[in-house]
Amino acid sequence: MDSNELIKKVRKIEIKTRGLSQNIFAGEYHSAFKGRGMMFSEVRAYQYGDDIRDIDWNVTARQNHPYVKVYEEERELTVMLLVDVSASRNFGAEGMEKRDMIAEIAATIAFSAIQNNDKIGAIFFSDKVEKFIAPKKGRKHILFLIRELLDFTPQNNGTDIAAAVRYFSDALKRRCTMFLISDFIDESDYRTPLNVAMSRHDVMAIQVYDKRDSEMPDVGLMRVLDLETGATRWIDTGSSATRKAYNKWWYDRQQKMVTTLRSSRVDYTSVATDEDYVRALMGLFKNRSTV
Repeated sequence: MDSNELIKKVRKIEIKTRGLSQNIFAGEYHSAFKGRGMMFSEVRAYQYGDDIRDIDWNVTARQNHPYVKVYEEERELTVMLLVDVSASRNFGAEGMEKRDMIAEIAATIAFSAIQNNDKIGAIFFSDKVEKFIAPKKGRKHILFLIRELLDFTPQNNGTDIAAAVRYFSDALKRRCTMFLISDFIDESDYRTPLNVAMSRHDVMAIQVYDKRDSEMPDVGLMRVLDLETGATRWIDTGSSATRKAYNKWWYDRQQKMVTTLRSSRVDYTSVATDEDYVRALMGLFKNRSTV
C-alpha cells in the first residue's frame, strides 16, 4: 500500500470510528469498564460506621482524634489490544477483508479508551509475537496504531494465540483490560494461558471471520491456497462429502473456541465480515455492564 493510499485509509477509519466512539460507545464503554481499583483521595474525621481498617493512625495521633482514609475509584485504565496479524486475516470473500474490520474494531476501542482518559497499547502476533506497542494516550498514538494495523507485514504467517497470551501476561504486570482480536483459526491449546491472564487481568475476545471460513461453496473443482502454510491443492467442492467434512471442521473448531473461552470466563463476541461489528461490540459492552 503506497503512502498516499495509506494516509487516506487511516483518515477514513479515524472519521468513522471516532464518531462511533463519541456518539454510540461513549456511555457503554464507561459502564463496562469501571476502573481497576481504588485510589487514595483524602482523610476526614472518623464517623460512626466507618471501617476501622481505614483509620489513618499517623493523622489520628497528630490530631488526637480518629481520622480515616477516603478512597475513590481509579478511573484510568490500561487497555491492550492483542491483534492477530497472521496471513489468514488477508482473506476476504464476503464484505470487508478481515484485516480492515480488525483495524476498525481496534480503532473504535482505542478512541473509546482515550475518551475515558485510558492508555491504549497493542501486541501484534502471528505464531510468534511480531510487535509490541507500549500503552500511551492521545490521538497521534491511535493514528500510529491504525497505520500499523493496516500496513504491518509480519515475519511469520501462522497463528499461536497461546504464545501471544503468555507474552502479554509476562509483559503486563499491572492489571489491565485486554481485547484478543482474531479469527481464532488456531490449533494451539490456549486455555491455560487464558486462565493465567484472567487471574490478573480483564480479558475479552472478539472473533472476526469471513462467511467463507465457515462454509465451502459448491463451485466444482477449485484450487485453494492455505494462506498460513502456503500449501495449495485441488478440491472438488461439488462433492457433498467434501463440503460436509469442511463444515464439520469449522463446527469443531468453533466449539473448541467457545468451550475454551467460557471455561476461562472470558466474555466474547463473534462477527462476520459482512455483518455490523457495531452491534457485536454494543452487545459485548452491554453484557459486561449488567454483570
